[in-house]
Amino acid sequence: MTLSTTFRSRITARLGRSYLARIQKHGFGSSTIRLLPEELLTPLRRDGLDPVRRPGGTPASPPVSRVELPFGMDAWVVTGYEESKAVLGSADGFSTDFAHLAGNAGIAAEQSPGGLGFSDPPVHTRLRRILTPEFTMRRLRRLTPRIDAIVEERLDAMAAAPGPVDLVHAFALPVPSLTICELLGVPYEDRNDFQQLAMDRFDLFAGTTAPFGAMSASLDYFRGVVRAQREKPGDGLLGMIVREHGDSVDDEELAGLADGVLTGGFETTASTIALGSLVLLRNEDVLERLRTDDTTTAPFVEEVLRYLSAVQMAFPRFAREDIEIAGVVIPRGDMVLCSLSGANRDPSYVTDDGRFDVDRVPAAGHLAFGHGIHRCIGAELARMELRAAYPALARRFPRMRLAVPPQDLAFRKLSIVYGVESLPVHLH
Repeated sequence: MTLSTTFRSRITARLGRSYLARIQKHGFGSSTIRLLPEELLTPLRRDGLDPVRRPGGTPASPPVSRVELPFGMDAWVVTGYEESKAVLGSADGFSTDFAHLAGNAGIAAEQSPGGLGFSDPPVHTRLRRILTPEFTMRRLRRLTPRIDAIVEERLDAMAAAPGPVDLVHAFALPVPSLTICELLGVPYEDRNDFQQLAMDRFDLFAGTTAPFGAMSASLDYFRGVVRAQREKPGDGLLGMIVREHGDSVDDEELAGLADGVLTGGFETTASTIALGSLVLLRNEDVLERLRTDDTTTAPFVEEVLRYLSAVQMAFPRFAREDIEIAGVVIPRGDMVLCSLSGANRDPSYVTDDGRFDVDRVPAAGHLAFGHGIHRCIGAELARMELRAAYPALARRFPRMRLAVPPQDLAFRKLSIVYGVESLPVHLH
């Protein structure tokens, strides 16, 4: 199937109508967002690349704090590193089932995206077992030549462009989008349209409810891809699942899994590539090391993941029972939100946590990919893309510099996935 302009327009119009209808019905929007307590919004705020830890940027808040929500739920915000690991690592103590959100905060049951993020064992266990073989390093290595080729193609296009180039749209967005096409087995003739659909979805992530609205467009598309794969399985992830699991995975589950790969692997990696490029622009010595010393690549990528934490908040958890974290008792049924950006900058986890240090080796691993059974299944694929993109960019354009004053850069506001809207650079 091919995504035509008419199809995209129809999906966009439908998405807009449904989103506006939800705003009218449930009261979401900027006015309602302003009613949310600042303690809940603070983990989604940044000062440039740095998290804002408390209202007004004052010193770090307690690692676990209670927040009263206006729609009848109590929530707890967890910002500490060890405390976040305790929550994320306890599948017995906390649930991520979407049913907890349905009926609360204006979110309807039919808005469930399916997939791994909003499911508990045994459903989560079964779905993850289906996906895991495709995300082993042995399977992923087959993508290495294509990832390298995608990166070089984008660098060639940038080099040929006149004037300043926007690294977000020319580099950071296409690399993961086209990589996911390869992974999923999206038909070649669909790829330009698929990339545009993915970018449209990316733009809709700017608000706190946008993730639930944006899913409908990609789910509609993936349902069509799944039907095509049922008839003629390809060599990508969807074709592999159809061949190996047949009807034991229904079309809706398979579309949800594909959408989850897009959710977890597109905007997160794109934002990290863009923000990491900004780190390079701010640190010429690091750019030079990355350009000339291959051993710098891996530690640079890990420090970028920790320092930036593009995914600012983990999927919401709900306490299965009264449970104690850091001396605080969280009552059964309460929602828990773990701030990954806060945890990865926790002074008890890393010293001098506000400084980017490519030689930093924390005693424990960062939480950029989460932790526990819901740790991002595509973590190694993301690392492959980042390890290919950054050194190639540094080698090709060692004298690149910002084309606008740093204070003119526009960053996302109140976004689960943090990012910079555009990054104009002079390449030479």
